[in-house]
Amino acid sequence: MTDTYPPLNTIKPVCEDVWIVDGPVIRFGPPFLKMRFPTRMTIVRLGDDKLFIHSPTAITPALKTEVEALGIVQWIIAPNRIHYWWIPDWKKAFDDAEVFLAPRAEEQAAGHIAVDHSNLDRAEDYPWDGELRTISVKGSYMTEVIFFHRPSQTLILTDLIENFESHKQGSLWMQMLTWLGGVQAPHGGMPRDMRLTYPRTQLKAAVETMISLKPERVILAHGRWYETNGTDKLQRAFHWLLN
Repeated sequence: MTDTYPPLNTIKPVCEDVWIVDGPVIRFGPPFLKMRFPTRMTIVRLGDDKLFIHSPTAITPALKTEVEALGIVQWIIAPNRIHYWWIPDWKKAFDDAEVFLAPRAEEQAAGHIAVDHSNLDRAEDYPWDGELRTISVKGSYMTEVIFFHRPSQTLILTDLIENFESHKQGSLWMQMLTWLGGVQAPHGGMPRDMRLTYPRTQLKAAVETMISLKPERVILAHGRWYETNGTDKLQRAFHWLLN
């Protein structure tokens, strides 16, 4: 039994110009209730072989070599306030890349990110606008910035949907937590506690925008991602909001 998605720290193709890297497990949550989260990074290759690194996982020498074979790392993205940990390592490895941080990521990092960066604080006017749409979903605890790769119809989420497979959970206690949290596959969704931190009207509008894009696939940072029928999976995951 493993709660990760091996092989780890290596590039896996998704579709043309899109790849994922499954990374190590992290522990996150309140004291005595910390859960084990498998991690996942997404790489998108845009024009002129520029690479967009979303929610970077741990970098190794072998992974760095693989990434360099794909193109030039241009942008390194922290898509919400809790997906920042490996940003400094990637910036050190690719010093010419530009770092973009979601709102409050620098505050959450508490000095861990000591690199120059730009802010993900608007809907457009980014250097990747031609191929990637940027959608900001604002909540009281955190803002998640999601991305839609138009050429491949790929939607890239972080924590708005989590989809933990029970057979990868190490105990009945963890299985119960993911079930109670509304994030257990195949019926993963937005964590129940997180739902309370987003204004319902604004969240619904953002979800309806995502659905209107008709994504073919939806990549998630934690758990099994949706390789096909992405639009249907979005509607199912947010049925509690849409209905």
